[in-house]
Amino acid sequence: MSAADQSDPQMEIGHVLAMDVVGYSKLLIHEQTELLRRLSEIVRGTTPFRTADAQEKLIRLPTGDGMTLVFFGDPKAPIECASE
Repeated sequence: MSAADQSDPQMEIGHVLAMDVVGYSKLLIHEQTELLRRLSEIVRGTTPFRTADAQEKLIRLPTGDGMTLVFFGDPKAPIECASE
């Protein structure tokens, strides 16, 4: 493989799951904090999240009142994560 081949970026399709908490801004600060902590705990406990994270095929983006997850590889992973 030449040096030019090594610098070419690899293209991959990401499958996105975006979620937010309805009514988040109406909650007290400690309620917001606890709700996001619980949401994160639930999501981290799902099989698709754990699998993608272990394979380094996951990007996690906090959004303030929720999160966005980008899964690479399995197009069903966001749906399965949301269902769990």
